[in-house]
Amino acid sequence: MVAFGKKLKERSIQEWQGYYINYKLMKKKVKQYSRQLEGGNLERRHVLKDFSRMLDNQIEKIALFMLEQQGLLASRLQTLRGSHDALQEQPDISHMSYLKEEYRAVGQDLLKLLFFVEMNAIGIRKILKKFDKRFGYRFTNYYVKTRANHPYSELQQVFRHVGLGAVVGAVSRNLHELQNNQGSYLSIYDQPVLPLQDPVVDSIRAAVDRLTRSTNFLHFMAQHALIMQEELPSPQDEEGEEEDGRYHFMSLLLNLVNTFLYMVNTYIIVPTADDYSMSLGAAATVCGVVIGAMAVAQLFSSVYFSAWSNRSYFKPLIFSSIVLFIGNLLYALAFDFNSIAVLLIGRLFCGLGSARAVNRRYISDCVPLKIRMQASAGFVSASALGMACGPALAGLLQIRFKIYKLTFNQDTLPGWVMAVAWLIYLVWLAISFREPAREPEEIPKTSEESNHSEAVQDVNLEKGMKQPLLLTSEEIEEQGEDECDGSEEASEDSRTPANSILAAYRLLTPSVKVQLLIYFMLKYAMEILLSESSVITTYYFGWSTSSVAIFLFCLGLTVLPVNLVVGSYISNMFEDRQILLVSEIMVCVGILLSFHVVVPYTVPQYVCSGLIMFVSAEVLEGVNLSLLSRVMSSRLSRGTYNGGLLSTEAGTIARVIADATITVAGFFGRNMLLNVTLLPSLVICVLSIVATCFTYNSLY
Repeated sequence: MVAFGKKLKERSIQEWQGYYINYKLMKKKVKQYSRQLEGGNLERRHVLKDFSRMLDNQIEKIALFMLEQQGLLASRLQTLRGSHDALQEQPDISHMSYLKEEYRAVGQDLLKLLFFVEMNAIGIRKILKKFDKRFGYRFTNYYVKTRANHPYSELQQVFRHVGLGAVVGAVSRNLHELQNNQGSYLSIYDQPVLPLQDPVVDSIRAAVDRLTRSTNFLHFMAQHALIMQEELPSPQDEEGEEEDGRYHFMSLLLNLVNTFLYMVNTYIIVPTADDYSMSLGAAATVCGVVIGAMAVAQLFSSVYFSAWSNRSYFKPLIFSSIVLFIGNLLYALAFDFNSIAVLLIGRLFCGLGSARAVNRRYISDCVPLKIRMQASAGFVSASALGMACGPALAGLLQIRFKIYKLTFNQDTLPGWVMAVAWLIYLVWLAISFREPAREPEEIPKTSEESNHSEAVQDVNLEKGMKQPLLLTSEEIEEQGEDECDGSEEASEDSRTPANSILAAYRLLTPSVKVQLLIYFMLKYAMEILLSESSVITTYYFGWSTSSVAIFLFCLGLTVLPVNLVVGSYISNMFEDRQILLVSEIMVCVGILLSFHVVVPYTVPQYVCSGLIMFVSAEVLEGVNLSLLSRVMSSRLSRGTYNGGLLSTEAGTIARVIADATITVAGFFGRNMLLNVTLLPSLVICVLSIVATCFTYNSLY
């Protein structure tokens, strides 16, 4: 794997070489500081002061060059503006074409400047991260806060690309005016959603989107999906993605519908699972096993679907739909068979059809980079909508009738409705899905190709004979730096995917393990709240199925508004790790308020504590996955055993254990069910808070 220092050298614009961050020098300095500190020849305070000064100088060099280039672009745009105004008075087709080409040329130079800024921003982040990692010191936090908040901040020029927005706007607006000269709108600002067809403008917008990847609602939502992206994209990568034809809108839509239907399928039985269990002669608390059976099967299906998606997307989705159709059919028929075993087998089949790993993988591999964030946010929104619609749909199915020997009631109708839904989806999938083209595998060389290869090697050998046998000391040092850079960053930046669960586990740092523990905790707490809601509310308040469905529907509706507030406002005011810790504490508060101690248990206490717990867990999930995507090794961004699979498995195991806890707690009696199930949630939550405090300084 090529290290960042080498990538920076390869991808930098030749004529601007001297204005990039001197990553090699900075990295060499970090090593030098480390050696001197170990030998006791240097004080830590001197290191911080010297490194700050060096980085300030590097950023000043970058910022001043940016301002110079912005000025040149602005001057060219000002000149073109005069020609554009003259064109308005005397229209001329040939002059209009000339102006378009000139604006496109400015756009191309602007695109170069945007990539220059992006590469330097990544370089600054990486060297700060390397410094913190080497010295175990939170220098990044101090440096960014002191520099970014200064009234004359040069760091803001790089990370907020101050001034570039005006140039982007001028190029986009003028090209739009020239292309739509006879349009009915007065300007681009009167119809901002009008698509801009010019490829230069599209490329600029894609580059700006990447550069402004500061936390906002869309980015925050996309992080829920844990779909990791390439850190160093280039214009060539984007063009290649659009030209290879892998992306197909209808196929993406089918993946999102699959996500939605699966979440509906998961939660549609929650309000009636206890009644269904009792009607088959089991205890009400067996609903935990009924609900959890789907999660148990999902533990295995996530792995084989993730592996299957390496070869195909269409076949796993077909298999998923068929298995889910059969599973829901068995779930519905269990009533007439009067068999709890058939009911559980039906739910197991439903879990075996979980294709969320395929849905994630399709977005990660086939959706172009410039719309991948929107697709990821769509994945999360589809999940949230399905979670809300499932219980709501169950609340509407409060009817009873028979056709021949088949019974249709509030217990069986969720199975029948979902079976029909998956059958319709299967037909739509077969008609509309397009299998993306796979990257060609390496083909064994023929004898002719082999001979050609040998001839090329002979030519290269001959060329090598003409080269000097001894390298200069500077070249040797440069090669040594590259090798050292590669070996030092291989573990961090290597893109070779993990080939087993054990290999993936070895890549988990303490920070990642704590984030997975937090994910486990929040999924456990949410599953306890949702799965036992029907039993608890019936026992304490005498709620009907419709009341439980409304309560769960209202909880599900909070997901998108909460993420909107956190992603658009709160995350711009506080660090992710601060939000993470506060959210954990609020989940703990919600759990504590849910306990039934002495006073009579009331509806306001249950609803308010449940709302605090659920909303805090939702906020926690978004921030947790956002941090997880940053601290996780890039080797876990692809392959079968990827970061998405690990987080899915952690959450699924939590749900399985939570549902099993409900069933086991049922042996203590309904009056003890609430407190017995909340106690493990409290213990795990406290442990996760303690673990977060221990790894707090490594969360960035």
